Amino acid sequence: MRLTEEGRTIVLPALTTAHSHAFQRAMRGRAQRPSATPGDFWSWRGTMYEIANALTPESIEAISRVAYRELYRAGVRTVGEFHYVHHQPDGTPYEDRTILAEAVIRAAKAEGLRIALLRVAYHRAGPGREPEPGQRRFCDADVGDVMKDVDALRVKYKYDKDVRIGVAPHSVRACPADWIRELARFSLDRALPFHMHVAEQPREIEECLAETGRRPIDFLANIDALSTRFVAVHATHLMPHEAMILGEARAFVCLCATTEADLGDGLPDLAALREAGTRFCTGVDSHVITDPLADLRALETLGRLRTQTRVTFTPEDGTPAAELWRAGSIEGAIACGFEDDGGTLRIPRDHPSLALVDDEHLLDAIVFGGPAALLEANSSR
Repeated sequence: MRLTEEGRTIVLPALTTAHSHAFQRAMRGRAQRPSATPGDFWSWRGTMYEIANALTPESIEAISRVAYRELYRAGVRTVGEFHYVHHQPDGTPYEDRTILAEAVIRAAKAEGLRIALLRVAYHRAGPGREPEPGQRRFCDADVGDVMKDVDALRVKYKYDKDVRIGVAPHSVRACPADWIRELARFSLDRALPFHMHVAEQPREIEECLAETGRRPIDFLANIDALSTRFVAVHATHLMPHEAMILGEARAFVCLCATTEADLGDGLPDLAALREAGTRFCTGVDSHVITDPLADLRALETLGRLRTQTRVTFTPEDGTPAAELWRAGSIEGAIACGFEDDGGTLRIPRDHPSLALVDDEHLLDAIVFGGPAALLEANSSR
């Protein structure tokens, strides 16, 4: 962070949201009422599938533009789009297999964002289970089709500085071991971002243990899927040794706090991940609310809730706020395959939310007390 010479403007690196499902912006408000049975992640999916199966190339682009416009207004300049709606509702590929991916990329560019299109691989409902009807348009019959789509997108956007293409096995639940192993090798050979939902739900861990005899991180390490390009999205229910494995690989964990709270996922052990040397980034995920500052500060405040202590993050250099901003900006951009933070944000020093704050504590006030509206001064293009 720096203040301009006249002291009237605060300048900060632009933010990144490294995990997004833009089409889920159409769900906002749709799953917030009591149901006949206790709701959880698995019941929430039913509503999400209804929306996903109504999408057309035109509507996914329109919805994505709404989602990305909100991100831009909130100070985000780079998005990692975990894109898994590929085919027609019955599972038949479009004649142009990447038509939906290209619609999402167009939406991001139209709203001023750089995008890492993370082409998701999805094959099954779970170990030994065929795709459910609501999952058909996510699924591919052959892992080779996934890799062909990735290569086709890489060729199309080879010279576009604002687009990266990555690989994303959805989860150990949705992809068998041989798919994940092959996709990990494929991504390493091409130096691509490699993202994956990991240990978001206890049931996922139970199914992985039943199928492979290992917990998800143990399993991924055993098949050489972990690297500095690996991004474990959520990583909510890890054992301490799994945090150590991620840290030894210098992998990322992408925390999506506002969505995880909305879904009731649980609280990750941030202290164990931090002590292990894991890198962090953040994501808006389901767009239930667009507040990157809330996702950012959760890297510290969720640790306080879990441990019932204050200021759990004590970096060797700098302040917690500075390190958290780094996680939400350049680290997220690196996790998405970019080399820089994608621009700067300018905040008026006299913004009402910064009244009574001295210069030394400005970044602390922005990170831990800043409203989403604080960054809207950067919304004009």
